[in-house]
Amino acid sequence: MSVIVDKKKCNGCKQLDEPQCVKNCPGDLMAINPEDGKSYCREGSDCWDCMVCVKTCPCMAIQTRLPYQLANYKATLVPKIGKDVIKWTSTDIKGNVEEFEIKTKEA
Repeated sequence: MSVIVDKKKCNGCKQLDEPQCVKNCPGDLMAINPEDGKSYCREGSDCWDCMVCVKTCPCMAIQTRLPYQLANYKATLVPKIGKDVIKWTSTDIKGNVEEFEIKTKEA
Protein backbone atom coordinates (compact mmCIF):
# COMPACT_ATOMS: atom_id res chain seq x y z
CA MET A 1 0.00 0.00 0.00
CA SER A 2 1.08 3.53 -0.36
CA VAL A 3 0.62 6.11 2.35
CA ILE A 4 -1.06 9.33 1.27
CA VAL A 5 -0.89 12.42 3.48
CA ASP A 6 -3.45 15.16 2.93
CA LYS A 7 -1.24 18.23 3.26
CA LYS A 8 -4.28 20.43 3.94
CA LYS A 9 -5.27 18.37 6.99
CA CYS A 10 -1.83 17.48 8.38
CA ASN A 11 -0.44 19.91 10.93
CA GLY A 12 2.53 17.79 11.98
CA CYS A 13 0.83 17.19 15.36
CA LYS A 14 2.03 20.60 16.54
CA GLN A 15 -0.27 20.29 19.56
CA LEU A 16 1.61 17.16 20.71
CA ASP A 17 5.16 16.48 21.84
CA GLU A 18 5.73 14.14 18.91
CA PRO A 19 3.81 13.43 15.68
CA GLN A 20 1.71 10.30 16.19
CA CYS A 21 2.53 8.76 12.81
CA VAL A 22 6.26 9.14 13.47
CA LYS A 23 5.98 7.89 17.05
CA ASN A 24 3.90 4.81 16.24
CA CYS A 25 5.19 3.56 12.86
CA PRO A 26 6.81 0.17 13.60
CA GLY A 27 8.98 0.46 10.49
CA ASP A 28 10.26 3.95 11.34
CA LEU A 29 9.06 5.10 7.94
CA MET A 30 7.05 8.21 8.79
CA ALA A 31 8.83 11.53 9.13
CA ILE A 32 8.12 15.26 9.19
CA ASN A 33 9.30 17.37 6.28
CA PRO A 34 11.31 20.24 7.81
CA GLU A 35 10.29 22.57 4.96
CA ASP A 36 6.51 22.41 5.42
CA GLY A 37 6.09 20.63 8.79
CA LYS A 38 3.91 17.93 7.22
CA SER A 39 4.32 14.17 7.55
CA TYR A 40 5.39 11.86 4.75
CA CYS A 41 6.46 8.25 4.27
CA ARG A 42 10.19 7.94 3.66
CA GLU A 43 9.93 4.75 1.61
CA GLY A 44 6.52 3.48 0.54
CA SER A 45 7.89 0.20 -0.76
CA ASP A 46 9.03 -0.68 2.77
CA CYS A 47 5.60 -0.02 4.30
CA TRP A 48 4.19 -3.05 6.16
CA ASP A 49 0.59 -2.00 5.51
CA CYS A 50 -0.18 -2.05 9.24
CA MET A 51 -2.08 1.27 8.99
CA VAL A 52 -0.86 2.44 12.39
CA CYS A 53 -0.13 5.87 10.92
CA VAL A 54 -3.66 6.09 9.55
CA LYS A 55 -5.29 4.95 12.78
CA THR A 56 -3.25 7.19 15.09
CA CYS A 57 -3.41 10.43 13.08
CA PRO A 58 -5.48 12.87 15.18
CA CYS A 59 -6.17 15.03 12.10
CA MET A 60 -7.32 12.10 9.95
CA ALA A 61 -4.85 13.34 7.35
CA ILE A 62 -3.40 9.95 6.36
CA GLN A 63 -4.93 7.41 4.00
CA THR A 64 -3.68 4.35 2.24
CA ARG A 65 -4.14 3.48 -1.38
CA LEU A 66 -4.78 -0.17 -2.13
CA PRO A 67 -2.16 -1.67 -4.45
CA TYR A 68 -3.20 -2.20 -8.05
CA GLN A 69 -3.05 -5.97 -7.54
CA LEU A 70 -6.03 -5.68 -5.18
CA ALA A 71 -7.91 -2.78 -6.68
CA ASN A 72 -7.10 0.14 -8.93
CA TYR A 73 -5.45 3.52 -8.59
CA LYS A 74 -8.41 5.36 -7.05
CA ALA A 75 -9.50 2.72 -4.52
CA THR A 76 -9.04 3.68 -0.86
CA LEU A 77 -9.63 2.26 2.59
CA VAL A 78 -9.87 4.83 5.38
CA PRO A 79 -10.41 4.12 9.09
CA LYS A 80 -11.89 6.63 11.52
CA ILE A 81 -11.13 5.81 15.12
CA GLY A 82 -13.91 6.34 17.63
CA LYS A 83 -14.05 5.61 21.33
CA ASP A 84 -15.60 2.16 20.98
CA VAL A 85 -15.48 1.48 17.24
CA ILE A 86 -13.36 1.86 14.14
CA LYS A 87 -15.45 3.04 11.20
CA TRP A 88 -13.97 1.97 7.88
CA THR A 89 -14.83 3.67 4.58
CA SER A 90 -13.96 1.75 1.44
CA THR A 91 -14.13 3.38 -1.99
CA ASP A 92 -13.80 1.08 -4.99
CA ILE A 93 -12.53 1.82 -8.50
CA LYS A 94 -15.94 3.04 -9.63
CA GLY A 95 -16.31 5.47 -6.73
CA ASN A 96 -18.79 3.30 -4.83
CA VAL A 97 -18.50 3.91 -1.10
CA GLU A 98 -19.12 1.31 1.58
CA GLU A 99 -18.87 1.96 5.31
CA PHE A 100 -18.64 -0.58 8.08
CA GLU A 101 -17.84 -0.51 11.78
CA ILE A 102 -15.85 -2.84 13.98
CA LYS A 103 -16.12 -2.63 17.75
CA THR A 104 -12.81 -2.20 19.50
CA LYS A 105 -11.75 -4.61 22.21
CA GLU A 106 -12.42 -3.62 25.76
CA ALA A 107 -9.32 -2.46 27.60
